[in-house]
Amino acid sequence: MKNELTNKILPVEIVFHPSWWNKHTGITFDEDFFYHPLKRVESERRMEHELYERFGEFGLGEDHGKELPVIGAVHNAAGYIVSEMLGCDIRYIEDQAPQVISPKREDFDVDVEGAMNTLPMQKLNKLITGLKSRYGYVCGDINWQGVLNVALDLRGDAMLTDMMLSPEESNTYFQNIAAVIEKFVQFIYAQTGTTSISVNRIVKHLQPSVFLHSECTHTMISEDLYESFLLPVDLQWSQTLRPFGIHYCGPDPHRYADEFAKIPNLAFLDLGWGGDVKLLREKLPDTFFSIRLDPVTINNTPDEKLETIIRQLINDSNNPMLTGICCINMDGNTDDSKIRTIYKTVEAIKKNYELRIKNYEL
Repeated sequence: MKNELTNKILPVEIVFHPSWWNKHTGITFDEDFFYHPLKRVESERRMEHELYERFGEFGLGEDHGKELPVIGAVHNAAGYIVSEMLGCDIRYIEDQAPQVISPKREDFDVDVEGAMNTLPMQKLNKLITGLKSRYGYVCGDINWQGVLNVALDLRGDAMLTDMMLSPEESNTYFQNIAAVIEKFVQFIYAQTGTTSISVNRIVKHLQPSVFLHSECTHTMISEDLYESFLLPVDLQWSQTLRPFGIHYCGPDPHRYADEFAKIPNLAFLDLGWGGDVKLLREKLPDTFFSIRLDPVTINNTPDEKLETIIRQLINDSNNPMLTGICCINMDGNTDDSKIRTIYKTVEAIKKNYELRIKNYEL
C-alpha cells in the first residue's frame, strides 16, 4: 500500500510524566485539571510556556502565550475516560496520571447506548460547553484507550482467561467495548478534528489526523488470541477510522509483525522500546513508525551512547520519511541535556538526509 499520511522528515516528540510537570511548574493533576475550563486552559498555557523556556530552540512550546481551549491533557499520557464511562472508579493524584480502579466485574455487560450519557460524559460536555462559550471553539483530544486495555480495567486479570474459557462472551464483550470507543472517538473528532494527540503527540506532525488505537496490554496475550479476538476490530477500524494506527508501547511489537501486516491501510505504528525495528520494517514497508525511546534507559545512558542508539534505530527503520522518534513519560529526574541530545541527534540526521536529497535532485 502507499501510505496515506504526509509529514515532514523525522518528527520528534517528548511527553513528560506528571511528576516532571509538578516539579517544574507546580501543576497538580486533580480532577479540576481535567474538567475545569479555566484550569484546563491555564494548565496547558503553563505547559507550553515551560517547554518554550527550556526547549524552544527545538520547536517545543510553539503555542506559548496562547490561551487554547484544549479539551484533554494533550501533554500527558493519560488513558482513563472510557474505562470510567463503563464503570471504573478514577483516583486523581497530584503528580500522577489518573489511576483507574478496577471493579473486577464478573459479568460481560456493556451499556453501549447508555455509555455516552454517563457522568464522565456529562462532565466532559460541561467542559466543552464552557470552553465554547468563552472561546467559540475547542481543540485537542482525549486518549481513547483500547479494547483490551478497557476490558482488563473492567474485569481485571480474569479477562486473560476469559478468552479461553468463555470465548463467545469474550468476543461479544470486545465488540461492545469497541462500539463504545468508536462512539466516543467520533464524538471527539466532531468537536476538534483530532483524536490521538493525547495518545502520542507525534501525530500532530502527520496529516490527515491519525486514529491511534492503544494496545499496551497486548504484550500480555499470544498472537493467536490477538488474531481470534482483537485483530477483527483493527481490521474494521483500518477501513472506517482512517488513517488508522496502532500504539504498542510494550517491548515486543515485532511479535505481532505478521498479524499487523494483515491489516490493510495500517498507516502508523507506535512501537515500544526493545522492538525489532528491522523485522517490523520488512513486514510493514509502507507504515510510518513512531519509535519510542525508554525514559528509564535515557536517564541512565551517557549522551554519546544515546546518540548512537537513536542513529541505529533510525537506520533500522530504513526510511526517514516514514520514521519519527518519541519518548513518553520522562519523569522529574530527567536532565534537560537528555532532551537536547535527542533533538540535536535527530536534527543532524535530518540535515544529512535533506542534503543527500538536494544533491540527488541537482
